[in-house]
Amino acid sequence: MTTAAVHVQTVEGFGTVTVRPVDPDGDAPLLHGWVNEERARFWGMAGTTVEQVREIYAHLDSLTTHHGYLVSRDGEPVALFQTYDPEADRVSECYEVLPGDIGVHLLVAPGLAPEPGFTGLLLVALVDFTLTDRTRIVVDPDAANEKALARLVRAGFELGPEVVLPEVDLPEVFIPEKRARLGFLSR
Repeated sequence: MTTAAVHVQTVEGFGTVTVRPVDPDGDAPLLHGWVNEERARFWGMAGTTVEQVREIYAHLDSLTTHHGYLVSRDGEPVALFQTYDPEADRVSECYEVLPGDIGVHLLVAPGLAPEPGFTGLLLVALVDFTLTDRTRIVVDPDAANEKALARLVRAGFELGPEVVLPEVDLPEVFIPEKRARLGFLSR
């Protein structure tokens, strides 16, 4: 598996942001710590083992519609970023998917020293990366995650309706039903 950077961008006043595919074997221990924090409950992976995290990202890596990325700032891992084709995701049952849409999920690493504007500046690079060959980003944060919703609005997203994402129960992954608030950002 290649873990070469797929996007490198210097954001003025922030640093160099590097986006590379998740390496399920090498990154699972780090990601396991992140997704099991209480603050990551919206990610839906609480209670997983390192091996389960590895399996989840190995499965994600096998798909052509969903992709996981480790995001670093000046060489330090700072976020887990996922992109997906909304047509191949449960979110497609909740809104009219348009050509050029791409879904994203972002989990900022725990334990980072609070830094005003951090997520907004990180989003500059992630939005540029995501909209390279797409025209609209779709997000579906938990409807109760007020911090995430406010952050998205500050980043220019237009909030859409509150929806219920249906449960996904597959051999590879179980994702419970989720009350989400859709958000959209067009190029």
